[in-house]
Amino acid sequence: MIRSAYWSSISGTLNLDADKISAALQDKEGMLWVHIVSEDVNECQPILLDVFGFHPLSVEDALQETHTPRLNDWGEYLYLTLHAVVLDPENAWQITTEELDVFWGANYIVTYQPRPLEAVERIWGVVTQSDHHLRSNNAAYLMYRIADELVADYMPVIESLDQAIDDIEDDVFNNPANELLEQVFTLKRSLLRLRRMIAPQREVINKLARGDYALVGDKDRVFFRDIYDHLVRLYDITESLRDLLGGVLETYLSVINNRMNDVMKVLTIITTLFMPLSFLTGFWGMNFFQPTVDFSAWTSQPVFIVGLVAIVALPVSMFSWMRKRGWI
Repeated sequence: MIRSAYWSSISGTLNLDADKISAALQDKEGMLWVHIVSEDVNECQPILLDVFGFHPLSVEDALQETHTPRLNDWGEYLYLTLHAVVLDPENAWQITTEELDVFWGANYIVTYQPRPLEAVERIWGVVTQSDHHLRSNNAAYLMYRIADELVADYMPVIESLDQAIDDIEDDVFNNPANELLEQVFTLKRSLLRLRRMIAPQREVINKLARGDYALVGDKDRVFFRDIYDHLVRLYDITESLRDLLGGVLETYLSVINNRMNDVMKVLTIITTLFMPLSFLTGFWGMNFFQPTVDFSAWTSQPVFIVGLVAIVALPVSMFSWMRKRGWI
């Protein structure tokens, strides 16, 4: 789906065709946003190559390849790759990243995303319904709104991971099951993925905040500096969560070791108590002496059946008792 919106100082227009997009590009006082979502590559290339005149390499990067967050200066425009984070609906502790490619010119923004991103869709809904902010601002302000909304969605994800770590901490002491170890490593991978996305994205925003590019005016730097501060804070929180998760893992291993020591202590006591009995039964069961009392009643079939049932029932009872205590 290819959507477009054009705003001038007088009015705004939605869903322009290729000819009107070319005309809108000539209006240096206007503002154009072309929003491409889940569109076939063959449909996107003519607009990006012929209408906007982007370099084929930058178009190829946007449409066919996946990159970490980065920023390339192509002279008349900037090409940015940003990432949004999404919680896996099947497992709230696993996160995935979705790429957003942006072509940023003096009076236009072109966004391309293989799958819809909630953050960008929210901005699209806001600016198409109430465009008074864009009438008095430039493409840099729209770029700030998009980047800020993407970064804002990081915090709920981090809060969800933080809550998951708190829940695991409680379970470590109350019910240290084997599943906790899998959950810990799942969270660890999610935090590592998050860290790998925040760090390069922070550097991209930092370049914009420093004002190294002509598209970012003096009044626009403060906006990107604010996003940079948010990313620095998110990175620090992510590092703290990784350290906290490492502490949870060490606590889990310590609890398991202490629990194993308790189990071994109980089993050792049981073994020690039965050791003299085992010796006596083994000694007196060697048939060295001839009985002087009639033991025929003890060798009858009912006694044999009772003894056989006891032999089977005792191990089953011990197994059930150990399982109930959580040793198995």
